[in-house]
Formats: sequence, structure tokens, C-alpha cells
Amino acid sequence: MDEEILQDFLVEASELVDQLNEQLVDLEHSPSDADLLNAVFRGFHTVKGGAGFLGITPLIEVCHRAENVFDKIRNGDVEYDAHAADVILRAFDVISDSIERLNDGERELPENDPQLLQELDALQKGESLAAEPIVESPAAAVAESTGTAAGVHLELPEGVDPDGDMTDEEFEALLNQRDSQTTAAPAQSSTDQGLHLAEGVDPDGDMTDEEFEALLNQRDAMQSSATSESAKPSGGLSLAEGVDPDGDMTDDEFDALLDQRDLAEVAAMQEQEEPIPEIKVAAPTAPVATPKPAASAAPSAVIPAKVAASEPAKKAAPKTAESTVRVDTKRLDDIMNLVGELVLVRNRLLTLRSNSENLEDISNAVGNLDHVTTDLQASVMKTRMQPVKKVFGRFPRVVRDLARKLGKEIDLELKGEETDLDKNLVEALADPLVHLVRNSVDHGVEMPDEREANGKPRKGTVILGAEQEGDHILLSITDDGKGMDPDVLRRKAVEKGMMDEVAANQLDDKSAFELIMSAGFSTAEQVSDISGRGVGMDVVKNMITKLNGSIDIHSVLGEGTRISIRVPLTLAILPTLMVSFAEDSYAIPLTSVQEIFDYDGEKINKIDGSMMVRLRDRSIPLFFLSEWLSPSVMKEDYNGDKVIIVAVGNQRVGLVVDQVNGQEEVVIKPLGVGLKDIRGYAGATITGNGNIALILDLPGVVERFQ
Repeated sequence: MDEEILQDFLVEASELVDQLNEQLVDLEHSPSDADLLNAVFRGFHTVKGGAGFLGITPLIEVCHRAENVFDKIRNGDVEYDAHAADVILRAFDVISDSIERLNDGERELPENDPQLLQELDALQKGESLAAEPIVESPAAAVAESTGTAAGVHLELPEGVDPDGDMTDEEFEALLNQRDSQTTAAPAQSSTDQGLHLAEGVDPDGDMTDEEFEALLNQRDAMQSSATSESAKPSGGLSLAEGVDPDGDMTDDEFDALLDQRDLAEVAAMQEQEEPIPEIKVAAPTAPVATPKPAASAAPSAVIPAKVAASEPAKKAAPKTAESTVRVDTKRLDDIMNLVGELVLVRNRLLTLRSNSENLEDISNAVGNLDHVTTDLQASVMKTRMQPVKKVFGRFPRVVRDLARKLGKEIDLELKGEETDLDKNLVEALADPLVHLVRNSVDHGVEMPDEREANGKPRKGTVILGAEQEGDHILLSITDDGKGMDPDVLRRKAVEKGMMDEVAANQLDDKSAFELIMSAGFSTAEQVSDISGRGVGMDVVKNMITKLNGSIDIHSVLGEGTRISIRVPLTLAILPTLMVSFAEDSYAIPLTSVQEIFDYDGEKINKIDGSMMVRLRDRSIPLFFLSEWLSPSVMKEDYNGDKVIIVAVGNQRVGLVVDQVNGQEEVVIKPLGVGLKDIRGYAGATITGNGNIALILDLPGVVERFQ
């Protein structure tokens, strides 16, 4: 394979696979939607075409059969029902897996499951798969691909069973027979047309340009004769009144003549006793050199007519310019790093301007730099943005398969698909959302009979939504299922030894709902291959927390559950709250900060050996960061310090710091190999005054103190 062409194919094929994934599920709800059927047909056809050029045989086999099935479906010969959807989706999975394997570097794909290919063939014929496997002999396959009705007769080598297996040599011999006979066919057709070579011209040798032109002139003359003959009333084509047959025509007059011709062709085909054989051309495995002009290569008379027909269409349809361009993400990351450096210079200059009495011109220049940097930063950020639809696109299939497996009826609604999100977040959110959606389908939505008994529609609804809130993205998974019972959750926590009964009873409903995010916690009565092992939700919480995000759960018994995820728009440039201890500065991610107030020793209590602050009827643990970040400075009186309340996952804690210096956008720089595993630090940055500040990783900070 040509690697450069392969990579172009994989980019396009990956996009088509994402579209097909969504379209195939939509088609079950609208099986007669002609536009959707055509879109799916084109998707399989396009992937097959690219795979054919590269010679990826397993991919060609599946795409070709799926394409044939959809050709029958859109013509009304086959119905797209649940059985057809199951078979087609299995074929789609094979195509998706093949594209993924090629993306991962594999260059030899496994052979397709014969059962799947047979089911696709049976589906194309509108039949159910027979009990006995349908095995097509190699001879029949070659004959079919050639079209024996066209006069090609294949003779098997002596001793070869036509219905059995063949060796590679026997199969090659059969192919050679076919090729030799099909090569002779065009030469015969040109003779039938009555083309005569000039005297002294070797029919099997090379021609000069003049000799080839003479041959073309002969053909054109014959064509003109045939066309004028067909223009007679007996030929069925008649010019509109007032049209000069030897003059120019308008586009409308030409289209009217073409319509007449097409109708005549259809009528002629229907009158034939035998159908015109389909000619299947094997896809080349390597670029094919263009042959030299020869007498046998003269095209059939119908081709110039079709070429001529396309000319007005070409003039009528102006070429549209490409609206998108593919950019290597490595290049985007390099640009992002440069913008980050520019942001740091901007911050440094802003600090100098505020701290010194410089000339007014310098002040204006710094102001202009500030505006330009901000605009450039926003523009580059947009190049990294992708619509959240890239994540949402996989869920119609997930819900469809899971609901069918569980015997449930569920509709999935997608909202806010065009909301933009950093590409890194798009990739990072895929797995957590799969867990949450599967959880809603499995635990949330009830069985149809149970819903009906409770006065609900038999079909449940799961809504997956996204919206932008300032510099955050809010993702939500909502179902209209049975909801969660906080009392059941408290009892389960006691049964699993997570807490005693007294502590469990003190939990409010919100805290009880958050128990499902604990490791090993599950309310499933039975363990299945879908859920019940107590894994998944704690993984979701950890992944969202690492993204500086938070999860909120709201549920009403009998009405349904809503799980909300809040994550920052981007992970590249981070808004922070700068704090300090003596001369040392630290950055706390602003997305986690909820409020700040002065430390007051009279409001601090010690409970079970931990310092707690009472805030609106809720006790929040306090962590004195100076004990960790500047242990050399011993303090007994913290009055005058600041308490910063931050959200870490589903937990709220108070961080006690010496001083709060204000907000600042920082560019995250990794700490390097030697320091990357130290808990509590997310990276480092350069502040506006030119000093280095460490960025705190809040989950790591909480883990250190606990």
C-alpha cells in the first residue's frame, strides 16, 4: 500500500464511519427516508472505492455486499427491519474494526466471517439464511464476476471438481482464461462496428497520432449516422417544434432530447429476453499505467452521448471551494506552545507597566500587545475545538444495542451537539460518558411492562445534552426512569461496610446519591456482563476530577435521574487563583474555587482530630497548606489568613493560605520526568513578575492531607 494515500483514505473513512454509525440507527426509526438511504449507500460505496484502490480485500467484500443490500432497500426490493439492521450493524462493526486496525498500523486484515458474508448475500436476495451454509465454488465466483451471459465460457483444468476447493494455481489458470476471453471481446465489438484500419497499419502494433485520429473520425461518422437515424420518427426521438437539428440547442431543448433517449433505452431493455449481464471489475492493487491507443480501445457509441450530456451540467454547477482543511494535531500543539509563550510575555509586560512609570507610548504598545495576544489566543483555541457531536455520535448505537439486549424500548435524544470543546477533552470524555449512558439504560429506565403498570409510556427516554456556561461545558445525562431511593443507597453502604448506620442516617439525599461514585458500590441485584460488579462509576469520578471537572447527581424516585458533568473548555491555558506563602507563589485552578473568606479561629472546631469550619450548616474540613508548602515557617495564629473553599470531585474542602494575589491565566508546563509522579502538583508556570509558580493538583492535595 502507498502509505500517503492510505493515510488520506483512513482520515476520510474514519469520518464516514462516524456518520454511518449515527445514520444506521436513525434509519431504524425512518426506514423509508430516501435521503437517509442514499446517504448510507454512498457511505458504504465511498469506503469500498477507497479500499478497492488500495487493494484491501476484506474491506471491499463487506462494503460491496452492504452496498448491494442498500441498493435493494432503496429500490423497495428489501425491507430494512430489525433483522436487516442486526446484520448490517454487524457488517458495520467489521468495517469500523478494520479501519481502526489500519489506523493502529496493521497492514494485513483478517479474513471475514463467511457466515456474515452469507447473511448479507441472503439479505440482498430478500431471503432468510438457509440452515446449511451457502458455499460458492471458485469457478462460479469467477464466472459471475465475468458474466457468462456475455459469451465467456470457462473450462476447468482436467481433474478439478467445479464445486470443490481449488489450489492457487488452478484458480489463477481460471482467471487467465477469463482475462484472455474478455480481452478478445472489445476487439470483436470494434469489428462489429465496422471500423476499418488504413492500409499498412498493423492492428496489433502502435499507431501514429494521425492513424488514431483517422480511426476516431470513422467512429464519429458512424455515430452521426446512427444519431440521425435515431432522430427519425421510427427511432422514437423527435425534436421539439421549431428546433433546427443542425443548429445550437438551449439546455432545456437538450435535456428534453436526453429524456426521450433515456425512456427509449429503458423500454428497449425491458423488451430483451435476457437481462444485460453486470460486469464486475476487479479493483487494482497498484496504480495502473495508461495503455497506448489501439483500435480495440475504441469506446462504444453510447459514451460520447453521455459525455455530451454531462457538459451542460458541468457549466451549470460551479465548483464550490473547500470550507475545511485538515491540520496535523502536532502542528496545532506547536502553535499552541508558541501562543503560550506569547501569553507569558504579555503577562510580564502588563506587570512592568503597572509597577513602573514608563512612557505613555510603551503603555499603549503593551495595551496593543494585550489585545493582539488575546485575539490570537482565542483564534488558535478555536482551531483545537471540535463539536461535542464527535463524542455524542457513538451513543445512538450504544443505546440501541443495549436496549435490544435488555428487551427495553428507549429513545435517545441528543441536544447541543454543535457545542465546541477542546479536542483533548473530546477524547478524554468518551469513556466516562459511555459508562454513564449505559448506567442510565441499565439501571435507570424500567422494562416496558413495568413502565406501563406505573402509568408511563412503554418507551423510555434518555437525553444527552451539552451547553456552554462561560468558560465551562456542562454535559448532562437525563433519563425518565425509576430514579434512585436514597434510603436504599444508605442501607447498601452499611451492608458493604462503607460506614456505620449512624453515619449513613446523617447523610442528606445529595450525599446519598454520591455514594454510587464510591469504589465497589453497586445496587444491582445480579451481576451481568453489563453491570453489577461495582466498577465504572468510581472510574468516571476519577477521570472527571483529573480534568478539573465536577459531577452533580439529582434524582427523584419514580421520575428519573440527571447526572451533570462540568468541565473547563480547554486544558491548554488555565485560569488560576494565585496564592502565596512568604515569597513562594502557587496557582490553584480557578474552575474548582467556589468562595473565599477570612480565617476566623472562633468558627473553627476540631472533630475526630480534624479541623473543620462550619459553613451554612455544613462542616467542611480545613487543610493548612503552609504545613506542607512552607514547613520552615511555624505558625500558631492563622487569623488574617484566607480560606479558599474548593470542590474536588463531589467533596468540598477549605484550603488555608497566607495571601490571595488575584486571578491570572497561566500556561501549564509539565514538571519533567523526575518530578511528574509527585502528588499534589499538576505542573508549573511563569508568573507575570517573572517568577516560577507551581500549579496545585487539588485531588493530589486532598489525598496528601487525608
